[in-house]
Amino acid sequence: MRLTALLRQRDVQAQLAFVALVVLVVWGMVQNAASVEGRDAVQSGFGFLWDRASFQLGESLIPYGAGDTYGRAFLVGILNTVKVAICGIVLSTVLGLMIALGQLSPSVLTARLCRLYIEIFRNMPLLLQLIFWHTFLIRGLPVVRQALSPVDGVYLTNRGLFIPGIVGHVAYGWMALALALGVAAAVIVSRIARQRDTQISAGWRAALVLVPPLAVFLAFGAPLSVDLPHLAGFNFKGGWTLSPEFAAMVIGLTLYTAAFNAEIIRAGIQGIPKGQTEAALALGLHRRQIMRLVIIPQTLRIITPPMTNSYLNITKESSLAVAIGYPEVVRVANITLAETNRSIECIALIMIIYLTLSLIISALLNLANARVQLEQR
Repeated sequence: MRLTALLRQRDVQAQLAFVALVVLVVWGMVQNAASVEGRDAVQSGFGFLWDRASFQLGESLIPYGAGDTYGRAFLVGILNTVKVAICGIVLSTVLGLMIALGQLSPSVLTARLCRLYIEIFRNMPLLLQLIFWHTFLIRGLPVVRQALSPVDGVYLTNRGLFIPGIVGHVAYGWMALALALGVAAAVIVSRIARQRDTQISAGWRAALVLVPPLAVFLAFGAPLSVDLPHLAGFNFKGGWTLSPEFAAMVIGLTLYTAAFNAEIIRAGIQGIPKGQTEAALALGLHRRQIMRLVIIPQTLRIITPPMTNSYLNITKESSLAVAIGYPEVVRVANITLAETNRSIECIALIMIIYLTLSLIISALLNLANARVQLEQR
């Protein structure tokens, strides 16, 4: 007992000493930064976020123009980062699953080609891949005047892919809120039904999710208008645009990360005991049914932790977009730093933003991991 109490006391003392050391280091950094700023007569603080920015960003999910605040510019960068991260996560997971299944295919040619893909893309630096795809899209696609148009209203040039777009309306924001409430209602109803040992049909769950936004859409008079892209001057205007910078980021991140995801998924599949497959075959299931109903659900318990690291890497590696001009957080911070000379604040904002995004992704995947794990009885 005395030995245990002594060890606990030493652990507490060590932790307190570590916390004190961290506080001293942070305090020293703050004091050093303050002294430098005071000596050089440099302003400090985050008040500059409400000042007017003089630069324009080439791509934005929300309205933005020169003259808006630096804070809004950072918001544009965050949304662009999230957009790239989500696309990379979804596409690299799907492609990684296909490559993993290809490696386990009985066809020798398919397995060898999938293995060759992994060895090529995971052994080339991501930055070089991004530069290659950006250069390929800029140099390989035709100019605006010679745009490819496989379908009326769709144009492909070295300045991007232009497609018809839906004109924004205030109703769409309320529809998104109604959709979120519908999803929450479906989850709550499903849990209540599970607690009462009853089941809610898929049709009722779909109705709970889809009826609220549909009702909002009809309440606003079913606003739906399409904006077609058209040639105006030296470029196309209107519709939705997929820029070559965004396309290069998604292609590069997807191909690079899918090689690692494929190895994670393959290892997870091979980690399932062969007895599971043999039992499923004895029940008369086909190979595809075995993979979909037996192997993949159990594989999720194995691959969720390493896939979490892969998704975090995608989010952080999106910062390499600054090399090809995509307006994500780092590029916005660099431009802001050049205009305001707030180096410490801009770097701190980058760190805080990426830390926050990483913690959110980690928390969501930890919840998913907890749900797929077997309950210990």
